[in-house]
Amino acid sequence: MTTAGDIMHAGAECIGENESMLKASQMMRDLDVGSLPICGEDDRLKGMLTDRDIVVGCCAEERDLTTMRAGEFADGALSWVAADADIAQALQMMEQKRIRRLPVIDNHRLVGMISEGDVARNLHDERLTRFIEGVHSK
Repeated sequence: MTTAGDIMHAGAECIGENESMLKASQMMRDLDVGSLPICGEDDRLKGMLTDRDIVVGCCAEERDLTTMRAGEFADGALSWVAADADIAQALQMMEQKRIRRLPVIDNHRLVGMISEGDVARNLHDERLTRFIEGVHSK
């Protein structure tokens, strides 16, 4: 059985819930990613922040990126998968919720992320096609 932990990208970096959106945008640039997990003071996952959140929720609303905090985007409707979960469970969740990045949790801590690229490297062509259609369909 292939697990979420087997295909995840380990070492995901969090933005702290009290860090500024400016810091988040700089982290995204430096890490070359389009989203960051938001972690609380307790080192637990609180939400996900995307580059779109920064553009639409901050810039377009003319909010100050230096004072707006990442935690303002931690909405509690977070999807995640356990590291020991079967990969089919992770794929089903990503397809149903149409999400492209899924946090992986072990012992209540973030241990990695599953991205579309991780999925592409680990699925055969037919299953990959179904996955992409599921995530990107409307």
